[in-house]
Amino acid sequence: MNTESQRQRAVSAYTAFLNTPLDTLLQQHLHTKAESAVLSLFHDVVTSVPAYKNFVAEHAINPDLIQTIEDFQTLPLITKENYLLRHPLANLCRYGQLEKCDMIAVSSGSTGKPTFWPRFFTDELQIATRFEQIFYDSFAADSRRTLAVICFTLGTWVGGIFTTNCCRYLASKGYPITVITPGNNKEEILRVVQELGTAFDQVVLLGYPPFLKDVIDTGIARGMEWQRYQIKLVMAGEVFSEEWRTLVGERVGFQHPCFDCASLYGTADAGVLGNETPLSICIRRFLAAHPDAARTLFGESRLPTLVQYDPMSRFFEVKEGALLFSGDNGIPLVRYNILDSGGIIPYDAMVQFLAKHDFDPVTELQTHRGRGVRQLPFVYVFGRSNFTVSYFGANIYPENISVGLEQPEIRDWVTGKFVMQVKEDGDKNKFLSIVVELAPGEEGSEEKRQVLVSSILSQLLRLNSEFANYVPSEYQMPQVSLAPTGEPEYFPVGVKHRYTRR
Repeated sequence: MNTESQRQRAVSAYTAFLNTPLDTLLQQHLHTKAESAVLSLFHDVVTSVPAYKNFVAEHAINPDLIQTIEDFQTLPLITKENYLLRHPLANLCRYGQLEKCDMIAVSSGSTGKPTFWPRFFTDELQIATRFEQIFYDSFAADSRRTLAVICFTLGTWVGGIFTTNCCRYLASKGYPITVITPGNNKEEILRVVQELGTAFDQVVLLGYPPFLKDVIDTGIARGMEWQRYQIKLVMAGEVFSEEWRTLVGERVGFQHPCFDCASLYGTADAGVLGNETPLSICIRRFLAAHPDAARTLFGESRLPTLVQYDPMSRFFEVKEGALLFSGDNGIPLVRYNILDSGGIIPYDAMVQFLAKHDFDPVTELQTHRGRGVRQLPFVYVFGRSNFTVSYFGANIYPENISVGLEQPEIRDWVTGKFVMQVKEDGDKNKFLSIVVELAPGEEGSEEKRQVLVSSILSQLLRLNSEFANYVPSEYQMPQVSLAPTGEPEYFPVGVKHRYTRR
């Protein structure tokens, strides 16, 4: 691709973004066959991306025979291990040209070694549409002066950069949005809100849920009146309860919880895949109050994140309980297994299910500005199926903890088994809990517990750069407890051990 075509690609995409109202764009997508679009994506990627062309050839697939959605569903799944880590970064991009991507962001993997995610300006515009859905449908930011305070970690980290850019694109489209980027500096966030907040009609805090709660609680402890600023929240990276949403909403003065906050379902791999809407929040709050209906719908007793998605932007499938998606990006992905468990529910099927339980969310929302209801499909997400836990937006892997237990001063008196989970205290603040199994014949002591805490924390900081950068220092110390060999709650004998709980 030459310089002129690169320029034209940017100009064309940006012009379309600026000139196409959100309603028009989503209506167009509702009347376009997503199956045709994803087939076109496959044929484009298999001819233009060297790594994917090799991947398909290795599986003895003739691309010309992939003509229907049924054919498409026979394609092998790609993962980080079987695809992304096996090829040079440039070969994962179109025409093997890394230089045609104008930005590279970073996320951590299980070893702490960064994964690089290149993308071009145009890739961010389709993600900006997800932000536009929230700012338009939920916050009425097309007509309200809005201060967007970016509380995600900045630097090379994907969340902060993506969010900042997308909010600025909305401002360029005509939204009266002003962006400021204190990152995850709590003192600076509080200063910004107090000094600038009253100059705007509303203040939107964008960050990871437990961190935003910590910011809010710190402000309250200092006598800050959050209600003065008409606070809205945009969150990502964590599954949280509706009780949590209610608690935080009460502390900042939410008037309409379905319209005052929204969570993004996003990944470093492909940006935002879906987003909470007033409709999805209304439904989730109903299901939280009716656990039997939720169990029937989702098949589990835990409540997943529930979002809506645009199938023209990200095409979802479900295979054996795992979510797959396909979508264009700096590194295009076709049938990518992100290792999230969950499912998809068409709009009509969701409405019909709720009607059987005497609930009509559309009617519930109609009194509020006439916004928030779009006939987009739903995707629900239980979280990673590869035994990670998410803490302040950082993926924490069992491998990170294991290294802390394998140090010379520790390994002789532990079995190597542990259970890691994120818990909440009575005030809904999250903390990282780790229960460690002692070796047979060993007894626990405060000295041993402190040695473990120090070792685990130092290895987490060393190995997991997301943990080191995302989690505020006052929340990094894990709460470690020791259990005897075979303790039945955490280490039952004869049962395959699970290192994480949710």
